[in-house]
Amino acid sequence: MVAISCSESDKKANTEALSESNTTPLFNLLAPEQTGITFSNKIEETLNLNVLMYEYLYNGGGVAVGDLNGDGLEDIYFSANVSGNQLYLNQGDLKFKETAQASGAMGRSGPWKTGVVFVDINGDKKLDIYQCYSGNLPTEKRTNQLFVNQGNDENGIPLFKEMAENYGIASNAPSTSASFFDYDLDGDLDLFILNHNTKSIQNQDVNLTKVLLKEKHEAGSQLFENRDGKFVEITQKAGISSSSLSYGLGVAISDINQDGWPDIYIGNDYSMPDYLYINQKDGTFKDEILARLGHTSHFSMGNDIADFNNDGLPDIFTLDMLPEGNERQKLLLAPDNFELFELNVSKGFHHQYMRNMLHVNSGDGTFHEIGQLAGVSNTDWSWSSLFADFDNDGWKDLFITNGYLRDYNNQDFLKYMDNYVRTSGGKLKREDLLNMVKNMPSSNLTNYIFQNSGNLTFQNQTIAWGISHVANSSGAAYSDLDNDGDLDLIVNNINSPASIYENQTTQQKGGNYLNLKLSGSGTNASAFGAKVTVYAEGDTQVLEQNPYRGYQSSVSTTLHFGLGNAKEIDSLQVTWPGGKITKKYSISTNQTLELIEDEAVKSSAPKSKSPVVFLTEKTKLTTDKGREFNDYKRQPLLINPVSGNGKAMVFADFTGDGREDLFVGAGANASASIYSQNSNGSFVKQNSSVFAIAAKSEDSDAIAFDANGDGSLDLYVASGGMYDFNVGEEALRDRLYLNDGKGNFTLDSEALPSEAFPTGTVQVADLNFDGNPDLFVGARIDPGQFPTSLGARIWINDGKGKFTDHTKQLAPTIVNLGMLTDSGFADLDQDGKPELIVLGEAMPIQIFSFQNGTWQETTLNYFEKHEFGFWNNLTLADWDGDGNVEILAGNLGTNSQIKASSTEPAEILYKDFDKNGSTDAFLGYYVQGERYPAASRDEILGQVLFLKKRYLDFKSFSNVKMSELFTAEERQGSGSIYINRLETSYFVRSENGKYEAKELPIQTQFSPVFASEAVDVNGDGNLDMVLGGNTRYGKLYFGKYDASQGVVLLGNGKGQFTNANKSQTGLNLTGTTRKIIVGKSLLLIYLDESTVNIYSLLPSKTD
Repeated sequence: MVAISCSESDKKANTEALSESNTTPLFNLLAPEQTGITFSNKIEETLNLNVLMYEYLYNGGGVAVGDLNGDGLEDIYFSANVSGNQLYLNQGDLKFKETAQASGAMGRSGPWKTGVVFVDINGDKKLDIYQCYSGNLPTEKRTNQLFVNQGNDENGIPLFKEMAENYGIASNAPSTSASFFDYDLDGDLDLFILNHNTKSIQNQDVNLTKVLLKEKHEAGSQLFENRDGKFVEITQKAGISSSSLSYGLGVAISDINQDGWPDIYIGNDYSMPDYLYINQKDGTFKDEILARLGHTSHFSMGNDIADFNNDGLPDIFTLDMLPEGNERQKLLLAPDNFELFELNVSKGFHHQYMRNMLHVNSGDGTFHEIGQLAGVSNTDWSWSSLFADFDNDGWKDLFITNGYLRDYNNQDFLKYMDNYVRTSGGKLKREDLLNMVKNMPSSNLTNYIFQNSGNLTFQNQTIAWGISHVANSSGAAYSDLDNDGDLDLIVNNINSPASIYENQTTQQKGGNYLNLKLSGSGTNASAFGAKVTVYAEGDTQVLEQNPYRGYQSSVSTTLHFGLGNAKEIDSLQVTWPGGKITKKYSISTNQTLELIEDEAVKSSAPKSKSPVVFLTEKTKLTTDKGREFNDYKRQPLLINPVSGNGKAMVFADFTGDGREDLFVGAGANASASIYSQNSNGSFVKQNSSVFAIAAKSEDSDAIAFDANGDGSLDLYVASGGMYDFNVGEEALRDRLYLNDGKGNFTLDSEALPSEAFPTGTVQVADLNFDGNPDLFVGARIDPGQFPTSLGARIWINDGKGKFTDHTKQLAPTIVNLGMLTDSGFADLDQDGKPELIVLGEAMPIQIFSFQNGTWQETTLNYFEKHEFGFWNNLTLADWDGDGNVEILAGNLGTNSQIKASSTEPAEILYKDFDKNGSTDAFLGYYVQGERYPAASRDEILGQVLFLKKRYLDFKSFSNVKMSELFTAEERQGSGSIYINRLETSYFVRSENGKYEAKELPIQTQFSPVFASEAVDVNGDGNLDMVLGGNTRYGKLYFGKYDASQGVVLLGNGKGQFTNANKSQTGLNLTGTTRKIIVGKSLLLIYLDESTVNIYSLLPSKTD
């Protein structure tokens, strides 16, 4: 359920006006001299301690914040990897006093301290400290510590006693961080410890890896159950992996599936899969990540779970290492290994890609990943992510820490190191290693902060909000340190002072707020797991009480709600962990409110009514699935795969009984099927042996029409694909099957011209106006020669079902059309003759009209400019009821690394540069104001060998622009295609007769759209839109596109649309949708070239 409040734009406009009234940055970095905080996580590279001796040297330390001495001011505790930890008591006015040694909570001296968290472990209302340890050390030196608060001394300094052994949580596994939570809802706090094996992962057999994942190991993560104040490990009993392949860097606790029980998300480094453990409510967990998330980060680091879009549901954000800028991308990214990737996926390791992931909750516990659309996917080597409302406008913003002391994965350095090792004969001394470390590049990076725009996207405000200071940051926390109503930031940095950012929102007269303190029952004193919902001025916000967020750190347990311009909260509800409810009404803003669980009442919430579902799944048909393929093996710089996109499905009355029957095509090496519809609405598979002859073909499109004039519907099936097909091969010939009137088909091998090429689209129309149905056949691609195509053909019917090529006579220019994916006919100018509308990949939408005896292009009669896109799909209908035909064109969408617009178009440069007989195609798009090649140095040199002499190393290639990739002489004879639109677009005729794009709900842009239809879904008499898409695979840098689960846009009859929630639509299209057909009372959807979902439609008011 991806929902946005209807008043969001007005609310954002108001808060933006507030922020723009003052140009002072939102945050002010306070100097150590101001705060008294001088902590620095100092790491010295030595012969015995450096990143080549210990790979996790620069993973950083944590920070915890909370009121340790009960004075109403929140204090700060920093963990240091090597030096002593420091505890700073808040003295007020953002001044602090260091007391770690005096408090007895400094931790052991020496390495290797990692995460630190605050917890009231015994329910005495005093915060305790739990410190994690790791490193290649004897177990006694990496045993975690628990500092239990003994109360204050006479100077108000809290005193602590180390008691981890007493409580049973003196774990000596290599730990990253800890999370306390009540996993079994028995009223006390249990403990999950996220562990990270200190031995680096080896390239090993995937089958062995799968076995190791099931075996318990001392480095595995751990779950401890609290039994009357003593913790007992129950990891394996609870169904949680504790293998040697535990490389946990991030853990988040949240009620993911909204059943009232806490679940666990674990982010793992390397190729080890992330885990999404769903609480089974019986003391066990089940990893359901494959069923709930389409893909994950690869090198998963810190994470956070929060409701960022204010629809009441938890969303998941995970961090990775993809740089924002082109130079660092080109220097740091390793070559793709598609075969290893696919092998890992086949063994259940999931689809993992190296970028941040923002998973937005769909409402049924599954998620759409939209990080690229949201603008938060590329933040370099990032560690901590924190959702919080920093500008008090009512929407949670996003803070990210960033940095690594040295560029360990710099490709030039890795080559240097490899050469160094080889020339030494593999005999290296510690001095050699340190020498290599000193030659490892370093980069100055900043943290990131993103402002929530309220529409599923974020704006980078790093500079504007004053966060652009260079540092290597790791753990971070937020807290209202000065009790002024806004959230300040605390950041742990390597080799530089900790950052204390004072938030100046309230000083700048920003939005209103509410701070909320929860007092839980029993030993869960801070009510971990409680859920608070606030309603104000039509908006809803939800926060879950869980302070363990980001990376190795814990934030304030005081819940902070920004409220924008709201002067009063309409109502507030707390759902406590045990299920009790507290409700408050008409609450004043700009205050701190305390609520107590013991004063709550038992829940008596009425049962919610099940919503009316528009589409009811009637049946599901499964057909033969074609072979797997990888088009990139044939043309490595292909942008999107061509094969496997067949949309050959037809719903028509083949038997003449008045009921619609079904033809379903198939992928290569599979056979098409045909089903007849019985009187009861069921479908029965018929003898389809006639189609088996063409099993080698990939059925790319199909259409039913009466080709020979005998009154029965015949069937045209197009052949497509690219992987190992070549022009002229029999497998690429389209086919015409003649119907005997009873649904029995015979292949007429002489009916069509003998040309054989990959067909992308076929349409039927009377193209020479002689009364017979003719064929428009559009080629998808010239196989292996992307982005060139073979144009289109007009095949004229002699009236008896025999077709001849009349392209030169009737439409000579269409042989130059691009890579066609769809087409249609509609009378756009209402002159009684249809126009031909075509579109395709890397080409514009084009229109042809029949003038003076030929089909001539008239695109600019209908559009102000050429709209170039990666177009996949075309639907024509009159959605606004004005009598004109509107155009719905499915495109790539904006949830991609690829960016393109009219002012910053993407480019495809192509030519056979190395004269080897195949086209070399290079995609380029804008990154930070310049257009760069998308491909890496290795990919480009693998395509054009002579460039090796020009780009000798990664550095020499890292800043090469598209215009500089080849010399002017080398570019002679090349072609360039410029893409200016990526959005799936709805084009409406304006008053001047030209089509202009009208914005659709943002959910339309989650994923490429390959199929769409105009249909009244909700029975209100207005045409709606149903859209589907996704891709099965892609280049690893781009990843597969899978964020669409089917989109239903409800029309109001005036050309305006709203996104329908998944709970309303009844759709759950988790695969690749390639065709949607509307029948008399059914909606049919073709998925994965192997499945047809058939839905019953609600009756329309117009029926």
